[in-house]
Amino acid sequence: MTVRAKIKTDIVSVPPIPERVNALEWQRVSQDLDSQGNALLENLISSAECRTLAELYTKEAIFRRRIIMEQHGYGQGEYKYFSYPLPDMIDGLRMAIYPHLAPLANRWNEAMGIDVRYPAQHADFIARCHEAGQIRPTPLLLQYQTGDYNCLHQDLYGEHVFPLQVAILLSEPGTDFTGGEFVLTEQRPRRQARPEVVPLRQGDAVIFAVHRRPMQSIRGIYKVNLRHGVSRVRSGHRYTLGIIFHDAL
Repeated sequence: MTVRAKIKTDIVSVPPIPERVNALEWQRVSQDLDSQGNALLENLISSAECRTLAELYTKEAIFRRRIIMEQHGYGQGEYKYFSYPLPDMIDGLRMAIYPHLAPLANRWNEAMGIDVRYPAQHADFIARCHEAGQIRPTPLLLQYQTGDYNCLHQDLYGEHVFPLQVAILLSEPGTDFTGGEFVLTEQRPRRQARPEVVPLRQGDAVIFAVHRRPMQSIRGIYKVNLRHGVSRVRSGHRYTLGIIFHDAL
């Protein structure tokens, strides 16, 4: 049996990932998530880091599965799920961002009358996933070319679902590609769906609700259902890193 060594991304992070994540305006992020269901993190990673991450797409040994979207009715384009162990930077982002989101996730569940609570550290949550048989890693790289798009969807992979996830744009709009906007829709009870386009530049991240979030109304709290996707790429190539905090069955 071949033992695969952990593949490093050879990225020098200045400042290191935990330091830059901790320095983010998390109060503002929380407010944006409460009010809109998404929050923009500008310049989370550098252009050099973006290029290095995008170049991982050709390294087959670090992925567990490749998905051709058209074959499944997901849209057009493709993506690959990473294997464990994750590349250093992706693992670092996952572990550093999660503790800032867990309190919000717990507050959302309490508001919606959902009994599930999330531990403070990501390792403890992943242990919960693995105990339930959700052992396959879910961080992924997505590749789009001219004409590709991603249908509106939700990334639900089993019983244990962390209610927030992150997408990081690795390509530069207007230079590497045109079109390909990140799109969210929000379905409120007895109303038509509300669309929103999140304007991302290279290195920007968006945090958004995976499935649903609470919303305050004059009649109390109700649940809002969200989906996300990518509009048609009109030219060029677009790469995205997706960080999902729960693992898959």
